[in-house]
Amino acid sequence: MTSEKVIRFAAGPLLAFTLVAGSLNARAQAPAQAAAPAAESHAKGDLSGDWQGTLQTPQRALRTILRVTKADKGWAAKFYSIDQGGTPISVTAITSDGVTVKYTIDLIGGNYEGKLSPDGNSIVGTWSQGNAIPLTLVRATKETAWEIPAPPPPLKLMPADADPTFEVATIKPNDSGATSMQGLTVNGRNFATRASSLLDLISFAYEVQSKQVVGGPDWLDKDRYDIAAVPDIDGAPNPAQVRSMIRKLLTERFKLTFHKEKRDMSAYVLTVSKSGQKLTPTELKGPLPGIGFRPMPGGLMLNMRNGTLSDLTGFLQILVLDRPVVDRTELKDKYDLVVKFTPDETQFHGHPPKLPASSSSGATAGTGPSGTATVDTTESFPDLFQAFQQQLGLKLDAEKTAVDVIAIDKVEKPSAN
Repeated sequence: MTSEKVIRFAAGPLLAFTLVAGSLNARAQAPAQAAAPAAESHAKGDLSGDWQGTLQTPQRALRTILRVTKADKGWAAKFYSIDQGGTPISVTAITSDGVTVKYTIDLIGGNYEGKLSPDGNSIVGTWSQGNAIPLTLVRATKETAWEIPAPPPPLKLMPADADPTFEVATIKPNDSGATSMQGLTVNGRNFATRASSLLDLISFAYEVQSKQVVGGPDWLDKDRYDIAAVPDIDGAPNPAQVRSMIRKLLTERFKLTFHKEKRDMSAYVLTVSKSGQKLTPTELKGPLPGIGFRPMPGGLMLNMRNGTLSDLTGFLQILVLDRPVVDRTELKDKYDLVVKFTPDETQFHGHPPKLPASSSSGATAGTGPSGTATVDTTESFPDLFQAFQQQLGLKLDAEKTAVDVIAIDKVEKPSAN
């Protein structure tokens, strides 16, 4: 909902949703939900009902609805950006002391704080998602309630036993200066990558980390390409089918040949902490998981929806970490998760995303010529390894283990379109 740039990537998983201008566009298979009008009368401090407000973003006005319901302790809520679709987004936390109302949505890195009017019918406050935007919420009535559009229909899926090939594939050099793959997405039948090196494509297609690819020319991880392709079979492919199509593309257009070996190599091993995992089963359905990063004050926020832990380890070993990641959790379900962490110089191939400036507030220090000092109020996030243990109940430990290695025998720059 802001113009804050979002890194879109799906290595291991594919993007079933994209955070565009900070909003969520999900291919969810959820039932349509009509707007539930709030009761005409309500007790003091009662937040239940629909709260409506329009965000005036630099790009356009966006109508939002916050649907609040009573919970065992306090309140629960769903968030809708109805001009961007009808898919609900779970509110992580919502609180009220009778005067101040706050809610956070970790999935999109958003938070809101406002003051409840004495009559309990409006909240005047600010929505923050990188930038701060004024937002007034008004309690909806039967007459004023906005309609929540139905979520998009389920995708037509490619048959699970299909063996697709890219019917059309355009490969163009990317001269943007990017140092890592900026996107790998599937939208229906349309497959696209942005600023992908051949090493990125091999890593994704064969589910290995860059150190597991040996041999090959020096341009393997330097030359970058934008690829747009369409399968020769109708329907949205699953992740295995996408990898299969990329493998065929590498053979046909890059003339890739290789052999496999086993080598002992330093790796990260993912296990469940002694205290137990803290994962949330996914809210979505469908074949395609999604993972993305969002820079925010204090560090990065990693979002995953409808993904397995193998999807997560594939993403980490290709984009983030400097060695293979082996999943030994034995957890096979799909999850929604959020991890907030501070990257270091060893991650993201030595080029971690630029973080937003710290937030600060003026505080009286009682010293100095002006008598004031600036106090940094930005939340400090732990490193990735601590964040996994604290926030997910998972451990990433370094150890030496046998892994598959792809030894390149031959490869060429891509043939002309």
